[in-house]
Amino acid sequence: MAWGSYPGTVTEAALFSPGNRPQVVLAPMAGVTNAPFRRLCKRYGGGLYVSEMISARAVVEGNAKTMKLTQFAPDESPRSLQLAAVNPVVVGEAIRKLIDTEGIDHFDLNLGCPVRKVTRNGGGSALPYKRKLLRAVVGAAVAAAGPIPVTIKFRVGIDANHQTHLDTGRIAAELGVAAVALHGRTAAQLYSGSADWSKITELRETVPTEIPVYGNGDIWEADDALAMVQQTGCDGVVIGRGCLGRPWLFAHLDAAFAGEPIPPMPRTDEVKLIMAEHAKELVAWFGEYKGVREFRKHTSWYLKGYPLGGEIRGRLGRIDSLAELDDLLAELPDVALPDGNRRVARGHTRGPQVVALPDGWLEDPMDDLVANPEGDSAASGG
Repeated sequence: MAWGSYPGTVTEAALFSPGNRPQVVLAPMAGVTNAPFRRLCKRYGGGLYVSEMISARAVVEGNAKTMKLTQFAPDESPRSLQLAAVNPVVVGEAIRKLIDTEGIDHFDLNLGCPVRKVTRNGGGSALPYKRKLLRAVVGAAVAAAGPIPVTIKFRVGIDANHQTHLDTGRIAAELGVAAVALHGRTAAQLYSGSADWSKITELRETVPTEIPVYGNGDIWEADDALAMVQQTGCDGVVIGRGCLGRPWLFAHLDAAFAGEPIPPMPRTDEVKLIMAEHAKELVAWFGEYKGVREFRKHTSWYLKGYPLGGEIRGRLGRIDSLAELDDLLAELPDVALPDGNRRVARGHTRGPQVVALPDGWLEDPMDDLVANPEGDSAASGG
């Protein structure tokens, strides 16, 4: 596929106005939702395709690794980027810099990452507990973005005893965010157990109707998305682990929301063509050494549930070149995915955990604590 040239920007009205809201959003995932993966998914269906999580502090400091993560394919539109921040001054500076240098069309704030290196600095899913800090960070982001839409993605709370999703939704609505998205788990759950979709229902009933609410968690098939919308009243869905090794899920979602028959799951003869294309795109973006190694983890996701045996899977997970990948894919037999394996989990399954937090973080949700620039994590990607 030719990369092409960037066609221009997309306004808030185009992205989130009534009647023109994306029903499907790709969740930011570390090491996954880079430009080649976003591009591949978009070939299959409409929606909003968001970057990996980017550290606002690292953007302000000009960190080389982070600035690579902020890059988009020349023809990629809309350009949607997720930021993580604890300091309102830093998030404002980062947004202004990214607008000037990357032409971003949409910013999403990460208020749900449960990873230790993020929460121990008060970021991600830890931040909404501090309501005044939450208001300062979201307000700074909305002000700096101007007409460019800002959305937020968050979890139910830190744990079952410290739930913050309803306050987070209320505060965000007051500050003028374009949409909110809720993962129906707490940070303590990580990816264990089941997502509690009833929390999405609560959020939809709390946030003003003009602000779209998106649901996230345990959408493995298109039917799951329809069920979530029906059960919760949410306006759309955010797809995370369900699309790992399944970029065609977005075609299935398009069909489901249009009331059309959902296409059949591909056989391995079709899957291996998609795998080869994905790997080539990663190599074109990163170079062969890094691109092939980035693709290794995807091989297990693509073939998850197919009756192929462990030996070929192991060899695919150790590939060193595109030529080696092509040779191994040629060995794959043409088999169908058994119906009982359609909803096999892919990606993270860890949890529960004790959430890492700054000292004294839970003492007072309404204190005046505002992190300084050194409090922001410089870690991008999650």
